[in-house]
Amino acid sequence: MKHVLLIDGMALLFRSFFATAVTNQFMYNQKGLPTNGVQGFIKHSVTAANMIQPSHVAICWDMGKETFRNEAFSLYKSNRNAPPEELIPQFDLVKEIAKQLDFHNVGVKGYEADDCIGTIARGESEGKVSIVSGDKDLLQLLSPTVDVWLIKKGFGTYDTYNLDRFITEYEITPKQFIDVKGLMGDTSDGYPGVKGIGEKTAFKLIREFGSIEQILENIDRLTPGQRNKIKEDQQMLHVSRNLAEIHCDVPIEGAFTKEWNGLPEHANDVIEEHGLRSVKRFMEQMAK
Repeated sequence: MKHVLLIDGMALLFRSFFATAVTNQFMYNQKGLPTNGVQGFIKHSVTAANMIQPSHVAICWDMGKETFRNEAFSLYKSNRNAPPEELIPQFDLVKEIAKQLDFHNVGVKGYEADDCIGTIARGESEGKVSIVSGDKDLLQLLSPTVDVWLIKKGFGTYDTYNLDRFITEYEITPKQFIDVKGLMGDTSDGYPGVKGIGEKTAFKLIREFGSIEQILENIDRLTPGQRNKIKEDQQMLHVSRNLAEIHCDVPIEGAFTKEWNGLPEHANDVIEEHGLRSVKRFMEQMAK
């Protein structure tokens, strides 16, 4: 059976970088390039591939800061700091090394990695899809054939969601999760939702009414406070919901995924060439 592994490249790279950068543990290779984010990323990706044992893989990337979401809402992600200077050279380096290790890179200008992941996941009508990320937004993609592995601290530790677990835990469907995000907003992505409606109320309203459309149709049934907040922020509610939704129709050119047969024979040469000492130790431990 076909089993596709989709890796959220930027999420894993940033997480790996900041996990070590917080203590200023910047690893440099013989060319003077910082590699701490790259090395953590590779360890995460190889660990996931070993655990999930996919038949096909793809690593999805953001391609620059500007996307269609910035056109819809100029303040989208504007609250985020510029990447640290030690991380910038690792953006290109990580893709180069991933390719040399037989992973498949996917990215489309104007779209986020999430959108590429959603497009590939929706396009896989046969078999199974496992998504590895640190981003809970991807839970909206859950289906009977799609699960999401959220990385936790360390390597090989995941909070794994399938469709049944999500519905049991949240008491909504993955699609309704988009409406929850539209109501409550997302401070990390910089869109506000409805001012004064937090996570608890957003979940309560969607559980009760089913969707934003149904809330608006039954607005007189809300408390006066909820009614006023939603009426005042109705335009931003629709914008926020649109920003929260992963778009699954990205015009990806070429193959969506690549067949995966494990790391290539020349993997050790790649690791030596780029001076990835931490990865080398990690591989040696795995081989024992």
